[in-house]
Amino acid sequence: MTQQVRGDLVIEDHGRVLIARVDGGPHSLFGIQIARQLEALVDRADRDPGVHAVVFTGARPGRFVSHADVRWLQAEGAAVPELGRRSASAALRLARGVDRARVLDPVVQKTPLRGVAQLDRLHATFLKMNASGVIFVAALNGSALGLGAEFAWACDLRIMADGDFFIGQPEVLLGIMPGGGGSQRLTRLIGTHKSLVAILEGKPFTPAQALANGAVDEVVAPEDVVTRAVEVAEYFGKRTKGSVEAIKRSVYFGGSMSLQEGLHVERTEFLGTDQSPEGQQLMLQYLADTESSGELPLYHEDVYDRALESGTVPALDGIGARAARK
Repeated sequence: MTQQVRGDLVIEDHGRVLIARVDGGPHSLFGIQIARQLEALVDRADRDPGVHAVVFTGARPGRFVSHADVRWLQAEGAAVPELGRRSASAALRLARGVDRARVLDPVVQKTPLRGVAQLDRLHATFLKMNASGVIFVAALNGSALGLGAEFAWACDLRIMADGDFFIGQPEVLLGIMPGGGGSQRLTRLIGTHKSLVAILEGKPFTPAQALANGAVDEVVAPEDVVTRAVEVAEYFGKRTKGSVEAIKRSVYFGGSMSLQEGLHVERTEFLGTDQSPEGQQLMLQYLADTESSGELPLYHEDVYDRALESGTVPALDGIGARAARK
């Protein structure tokens, strides 16, 4: 049996920001080893109060992540008995339940459900990223297809290198369809019809097309892509992790519900931030500064610009800060 490509996430610590270079071997492929290391990294960043952002980039010039290791997809697909839609849905639900229990994981790894469980766990990792107080930025130093693109779609922000690069979902050209979230996340990024046409055709976007369609947030020179991604990560990472977490859950999960259900998610998340120590302290400071200055702080000279840069509304003077701590 042909061995699947091994891979590594090479992590650099830059204080509040971690840079993770995705090394998927000579062809920059995304395989099971990278999936496992990604899960561990997301858990680590989420638990560490000192980590506010993670930047992902490719370890090799011109490639972010080429696509999934096709040997991984083909072998695991062949190991599972042919399933109809209803049976496939049931198998995925079973795999999810087993994965949560974890006690049966070694047993599942020896059964045809192994590939199903691996796919479900990768989706769970991407969903953890969407529910985390950490900002995840894809620094696309080159091309990304299939699972490489889906990995970028699962991040919060995407900075792409300009040049002869591309990003998209080519699965239909291999007789399959996106399996790492592309049909859902790309649709939420650029809209239903544009996403449908792109996935049906299998033709990727150029950097300019990706930017125009909203599939990436910025396009910069290749030599600037990681530097710019770190700048963006540091900027957004200055916001409190509790607020970031609540906002991401409300937008990512509530935004695809009915308005009534989405508003319930928002209210639930708002209540948590409204009662948080950080929220209470900053609001008390704001009230104290309003009283001491006679003006609302966000309408006071350059306070709004300073707030955007620092991530929180700054105290106008020492009086307001002292009053907030009482």
